Amino acid sequence: MKSVGIIGGSGITGGELIDLVLIHPHLHLKWIYSTTRANQPIISAHPQLIGRTDLKFSGSLDKDIDIVFLCLGHGHSKKFLDQARFEDRILIIDLSNEFRLTNSNRYNSRTFVYGLPELNAPIIASSNSIANPGCFATGIQLALLPLSSNNLLSNHVHINAITGSTGAGIKPQSTSHFSWRNNNLSWYKPFVHQHLDEIKQHIKLTNKELEFHLLPIRGNFTRGIFTTCYMTLDLSLEDVYHLYQQFYKDHPFTHISKSELHLKQVINTGNCILHLHKHNRTILITCIIDNLLKGASSQAIENLNIMLNINRTTGLSLKPSVY
Repeated sequence: MKSVGIIGGSGITGGELIDLVLIHPHLHLKWIYSTTRANQPIISAHPQLIGRTDLKFSGSLDKDIDIVFLCLGHGHSKKFLDQARFEDRILIIDLSNEFRLTNSNRYNSRTFVYGLPELNAPIIASSNSIANPGCFATGIQLALLPLSSNNLLSNHVHINAITGSTGAGIKPQSTSHFSWRNNNLSWYKPFVHQHLDEIKQHIKLTNKELEFHLLPIRGNFTRGIFTTCYMTLDLSLEDVYHLYQQFYKDHPFTHISKSELHLKQVINTGNCILHLHKHNRTILITCIIDNLLKGASSQAIENLNIMLNINRTTGLSLKPSVY
């Protein structure tokens, strides 16, 4: 049994992560550190956990720990590590954006490996530090990796990604509270979303003149990301399906469906489901994930399972909310 500490577990992603740690057969949740909620019951922030845990938020760090998850806001992980000074033996998984890019993935003796299991599972297995990918970056990369790995992205890639309000975090904003979001739709950060840097780092276009055109859209629902990518591709639909099935055959959370998709198929699960459609020379790739799970907390647990050399699906047999 490995002991777990969570830093900054009062937000939405932290709540999902606590839930997953509590049901994991090889993990013991020892503490959740929070300076703003010290000594308050965990259920004061996450009432869905009533009856599941009697833990209180801790205002001090117990470094007799095996695993630490960092659930801090973007830009705060490095500052916290400067203060905490964790030993190298402690496994660290950071869910912020601080260590995701190769030009900023070093911290003292640690090198944070980019934690997309379908891309980096062998490297993750031998690492003590993981940078969990962003939610948009996860879905878009899973949609495009089989083509990129075969050097088939030889046209501009057009991407639309509709995300739920939980992607904006727990604090209400002008575009995330219910009265604005309900019965509404809008785009934001067109063509300049911050996750593009992650995507470009691993998904390679065949020449520098080509671009990713990403249009993120705020959906009027709470969780999930529905992504569509399309481009010109001179392969038959059957050949593309074969390519995707072969690429993901050893990855238990990424599935290829020949039926059209709807978002509820993945909500409350760590799954990614992909669907392919061909119209003349245009290939349309649809990808669905739960932004809080495959796009964050369950992917963090999947990475940990790989680091611990146990089955990747351990503690992640989750039921989708399809109705």
